Amino acid sequence: MKIATYNVNGVNGRLPVLLRWLAEAEPDIVVLQELKAPQEKFPQSAFRDLGYQAIWHGQKSWNGVAILARVGEIHETRRGLPDDPDISQSRYMEAAVNGVLIAGLYLPNGNPRPGPKFDYKLRWFDRLIDHAAALLRSGAPVIMLGDFNVMPTERDVYKPERWLDDALFAPEVRAAFFRLLDQGWTDALRTIHPDETIYTFWDYFRNAYGRNAGLRIDHLLLSPLLRDRLIDAQVDTHVRGWEKSSDHAPVWVELSDNKARRRTPRS
Repeated sequence: MKIATYNVNGVNGRLPVLLRWLAEAEPDIVVLQELKAPQEKFPQSAFRDLGYQAIWHGQKSWNGVAILARVGEIHETRRGLPDDPDISQSRYMEAAVNGVLIAGLYLPNGNPRPGPKFDYKLRWFDRLIDHAAALLRSGAPVIMLGDFNVMPTERDVYKPERWLDDALFAPEVRAAFFRLLDQGWTDALRTIHPDETIYTFWDYFRNAYGRNAGLRIDHLLLSPLLRDRLIDAQVDTHVRGWEKSSDHAPVWVELSDNKARRRTPRS
């Protein structure tokens, strides 16, 4: 089963790119972020034509998350985090699909730092960590994936010295990410690529994509029950180079039906 995450940066404006990638990559389940569309403007029929069911949590102009699937029914289990500090922001969706619990998220950016947006990011991250612990206690096979807006280590950012004051690289945010991992989650992309320079986002400015001056901020985290089913995890970097593409690239993980023989990690 192939499960992907993709920050589309506007689902309607980037729809041709998204549909082209879906037809090419054929993921079984996809989590989308930054729909930037109200609930009634989500292009459900376009995905249905490719064989995907969809659930979505829209918001006008900002945020928005969705789950697409072509491998069975989508059984929504949650929309928004428990005790979310701002329920007006569409940032979290959760659903059971084909025997796996899909937790799709768009974590707040948090800039400028310091300030109220950064404080909100930390509060939201704390609630995510609390809910993630509950998901693990449930004993279900869970994948938590999406745009986390955090570069965990210096290896995950081009020229890290330029990002020391940014909310995506703040010590408090990076520490929160590792508090999350320490619960027992596996970073699928870094497991397959332990020492490789690998990015998921490139800014539109200063030819960032051409220079490979990127960030790794989109993550796929596996619960213990899925860790042994990990076969591969990759970034479809070439999609970022398509005309009118998002500033993110799709990121995906391949899971076996049972315990897997994992692809040899790159060094």
